[in-house]
This record gives sequence, structure tokens and C-alpha cells, in this order.
Amino acid sequence: MNRTFVALGAWLALAGVALGAFGTHSLRGKVSDANLEVWRTGVQYHLIHAVALILVGVLAAGSDSKLFRIAGWLFAAGIVVFGGSLYALALTDTKILGAITPLGGLCFLIAWGCVAIGAQKSG
Repeated sequence: MNRTFVALGAWLALAGVALGAFGTHSLRGKVSDANLEVWRTGVQYHLIHAVALILVGVLAAGSDSKLFRIAGWLFAAGIVVFGGSLYALALTDTKILGAITPLGGLCFLIAWGCVAIGAQKSG
């Protein structure tokens, strides 16, 4: 097990739950419904990929593949860039921040590809 990725994934999951609760309880009525939906999208992808990061930490235990380590760091970067840009967009309504979001999405896509290839090579 890669303890770094399991711990980082757990901390990011904790942050995702806190951000979800903040959005639900503190942002309603303070940001537009559209921006609240942007916030929810950020939380959804944040939480899914925090769990993916934990999974990568577990998968790395049975493999010496560097692909799992690459995937772990890309999942973490994707959470920060994808989620962070959506959170900032929802809070500030600064539309240009939406241009950053696809970079986080690209991190997620490459990470999932690394997991797939790493899993195939480990078997």
C-alpha cells in the first residue's frame, strides 16, 4: 500500500465532504443557482477522485509500476485544478476561471489511463 496516496486521498475526501456541506448550507441564496450547480460539480469530481486516489494507493501495493504513482499525483493535481477552478468560479463568478478547468479534467483522464495500463501490466 502506498500510504501517501491513501492518506492524501482520505484528507481530500474529508475536504470534499466539508466543501459539499459548505456549499449546501452556506452558499444557498448567496450565489446564483447556476454557480451553486458549478460548486456541486466541483464537489462531485473532487470526491470521486479522492476515492480513486485511495484506490491507487491500494493498487500500488501489489505492483512496482510507476504508472500508479503517476496516476496518484495526477488525481491529486486534477482535484486541485478542476475542483479549485470550479470552486473559485462559483464564488467569484469570474468566467475566465472556467478555462482552467479542462486542465484538471485532462489530469483525471491521463490518470485513469495510467491506472488502466498499470493494471493490465501488473496482471
